[in-house]
Amino acid sequence: MKKLSVNISRLLLAAVFIVSGFVKAVDPKGTQYKLEDYAGALGLSALLPDLAAVVIAVALAAMEFCLGVFMLFAIRRRLTSRLMLLMLAVLTPLTLWLALTNPITDCGCFGDAIILTNWQTFAKNVVLLLAAIIVVCWPGQMVRFISHSNQWIVINYTALFILAVAGWSLYYLPQFDFRPYHIGANIREGMVIPENAEQPQFETTFILEKDGQQQEFTLENYPDSTWTFIDSHTVQTRQGYVPPIHDFSITTDEGIEITDDVLADSSYTMLLVAPHLEDADDSAYDVINELYEYTRQHGYPFYCLTASTERGIDHWRDITGAEYPFCNTDATTLKTVIRSNPGLVLLKGGTVIGKWSHNNLPVIDESQWQQPLDRLEIGRMPENSAPAKVFQIVLWFVLPLLLLTIADRLWAWSRWLRRKPKVPAAPDSEQTKC
Repeated sequence: MKKLSVNISRLLLAAVFIVSGFVKAVDPKGTQYKLEDYAGALGLSALLPDLAAVVIAVALAAMEFCLGVFMLFAIRRRLTSRLMLLMLAVLTPLTLWLALTNPITDCGCFGDAIILTNWQTFAKNVVLLLAAIIVVCWPGQMVRFISHSNQWIVINYTALFILAVAGWSLYYLPQFDFRPYHIGANIREGMVIPENAEQPQFETTFILEKDGQQQEFTLENYPDSTWTFIDSHTVQTRQGYVPPIHDFSITTDEGIEITDDVLADSSYTMLLVAPHLEDADDSAYDVINELYEYTRQHGYPFYCLTASTERGIDHWRDITGAEYPFCNTDATTLKTVIRSNPGLVLLKGGTVIGKWSHNNLPVIDESQWQQPLDRLEIGRMPENSAPAKVFQIVLWFVLPLLLLTIADRLWAWSRWLRRKPKVPAAPDSEQTKC
């Protein structure tokens, strides 16, 4: 029972840490934003610059993923189990504080892939903490999947793999997009509230006075007109259904909202998304300007969505020569739309057709200049590549470790056979008689 409980706990910890670390590495910018939310809730925003937040986000993702893989393979069993216990000993009280005070609604344990409430996160960490205690008490009971002499291969390969995933996602865009603005999503449909959706509920309390005494009442026990109204307050008792997209709006510099016009346009619309132009990368401004000229020639709308002030917009115009119109959108929404500053989003009828980082913006050469977008590759929605991406992960990470494990076990088995003492053959019966 001891060995069974240890290995069940070990596999549970490995699975959670691998998934948590991988989804963080796939979207390090999202992890950065969540860390900044934590810093803001603790009043430490000034002590966490952007670069430090990115480094911490990548390091946290790599540590979780590596610890999960090491726990799965029972590598450095005592050290790995102690590090996991240390992490959970810190995270569990932190998530209890989040559940009690609710400074942020989502802890970000699994990025945007799995959204948990703060109380669900705390319960999860309590279970994991108990599992970590079991593993720490008897680390020697963990069954090894690979020999001690070959553990260094898994250690180095795992670290290189997860850092490569994080680096790719930072330079380009996340390989897996779990947000409501992913390619193929229709923004208008994401904003719709179904007719049978759960509605929010509110409770109003009235403070009334009679004969110099004040008393609180609700709508159910509201008194007669002999009472004098003093005050009232309303609290929300149930949140109700919240659509996946509920804060997307586009407003021109003149204060005119054009959200419906943009999303209802059956043609193409190109959006340059830059949450903060003051910090935006301007190395690809010439490609952006060429794309704007292309859209002008073919009559496609082109807008730059930003949360920057007029001063930031003017500065961007000065250094890039931008002539396209600028519109205002909430900064958090823009960071959710695309993990790049700036990034390019192509819409058609409110549906996301394509998304590009500023490091791989599409280039339209002279031979394609006269062709409309529906004849170009960038104007066609790519096929669902999620299965292909999963296959790549299996090909580049799971399969090599699986083959290594099989080879290691075969080698260990053959070594055991060679060392196994040979039993002497029984003497021949006729020779025995003689």
